[in-house]
Amino acid sequence: MKPLNSVIAACPPSGIRRFFDIAAEMDDVISLGVGEPDFVTPWRVREAGIYALEQGYTTYTSNAGLPKLRDLICADLAKRYGADYDPGSECLITTGVSEGLDLALRVLLNPGDEVIVPEPCYVAYEPCVAFAGGTPVRVPTRWEDGFAVDADVVAAAITPRTKAILIGSPANPTGAVQPRAALEALVRLAEEHDLYLISDEIYDRLTYGGSHTCLGTLPAPATARCCWAGSPRPTR
Repeated sequence: MKPLNSVIAACPPSGIRRFFDIAAEMDDVISLGVGEPDFVTPWRVREAGIYALEQGYTTYTSNAGLPKLRDLICADLAKRYGADYDPGSECLITTGVSEGLDLALRVLLNPGDEVIVPEPCYVAYEPCVAFAGGTPVRVPTRWEDGFAVDADVVAAAITPRTKAILIGSPANPTGAVQPRAALEALVRLAEEHDLYLISDEIYDRLTYGGSHTCLGTLPAPATARCCWAGSPRPTR
């Protein structure tokens, strides 16, 4: 038989999912493999889902997601961070961040483009880059520095093929929250080299030290281009 896609075939299986599968076969075990708590989804959320099914809310939505939901999300970001997003053109509903990152990277990358990925990082970052035709370029962060991303280390990894920098803050798996100064340095670096910044901020309210900075709120020249949790947009 003809071979499968070489990029997909070369992608290793997720270690997190392997731990999840092992735990699922054991009794009296609380699995922390995929970030699930030891309690079920609150009843009011489940009840809302049941009510939606009973009311027949089972049809297709617009590709961007329900307008009311996008309005609420943008209003929430504006209230908590002062982040100014247009729900009509700058907000897209996806099934989790992995799908959002996959879509954003497919939009941003051409074959051979490089994306700088500070490590340790979430397991889906590098495969998402590769599946979009890009090449992930790893740069280290250090426990001694609180896993802060060093702009100088990132700058040393930039080549003519570099298209974007992908970060997660608060980070999975380290829990590190990027200092505001580190993010500001990355914004300046992106402006200098005409790069995209892609920021996964899905854990913005799970911080155990320091305060979260929403990347989209940082002042930046119009040519510095950023993403928030997978939704590309220009910053101001």
